[in-house]
Amino acid sequence: MTRQRILLVEDEGDIRHFIRVALEREGMTVFEAANAWEARIAAASRQPQLVIMDLGLPDGDGKDVIRDLRGWSSAPVLVLSAREHEQEKVAALEAGADDYLAKPFGVPELLARVRAHLRRANLIGMGGATLSIVRFGDVQVDLATYEVSRNGAPVHLTPIEFRLLAALIRGYGKVITYRQLLLDVWGPGYSDRPHYARVYMNNLRQKLEEDPARPRHLVTELQVGYRLAGICRGEATLSAAPPVPSERGLETRYQA
Repeated sequence: MTRQRILLVEDEGDIRHFIRVALEREGMTVFEAANAWEARIAAASRQPQLVIMDLGLPDGDGKDVIRDLRGWSSAPVLVLSAREHEQEKVAALEAGADDYLAKPFGVPELLARVRAHLRRANLIGMGGATLSIVRFGDVQVDLATYEVSRNGAPVHLTPIEFRLLAALIRGYGKVITYRQLLLDVWGPGYSDRPHYARVYMNNLRQKLEEDPARPRHLVTELQVGYRLAGICRGEATLSAAPPVPSERGLETRYQA
């Protein structure tokens, strides 16, 4: 029987150790990450079937990692955090987390939640992986390695631009409202600022559309939001792990 793959993102070594021991006793394979950088690399290379995520990481907020992960994977994300305020829980769930367990917690409850999320994932057949290569027009997007190219030439997107593009890809086939995009890309504090979406959508069109004034793919639905048109999936398979981005390359792509 194939062992289930868990990515454990936690900066405190003692907590990582006892969670890992508990999961391995359940017959699971555990990959560890101590910060946001390691988490992004491990998620792309290991294709976990479930992610356990701490929010307070030394090099960033775990919610940002969750948003990036949601750009290309549907693996369940269980947040472990000492932040108990309701707004923190809401923010983590709106970033794409599936569940939230406050520290301190009991190992039996943690294991029960892990097993429940894995059962649901198996029932809907997602297994934590998804096709990561997406194409529309002359643009190719690798959602796992954050690489974008047009006519074979690399295109630099800022983190916000990439998140906006990934949100449109995830919602392909439907109109995504301004509010939905603002919550997904910027967070709950920006839900009443639609001009943010307009500015960054214009930036995306300048970089990705042949004629930005008459976009064929990044389409506006007046007074509602945006939709992505003309998408096709790449030839990746569910079992294939995306290539691991180089440290220099990912740092460059994550510059504002």
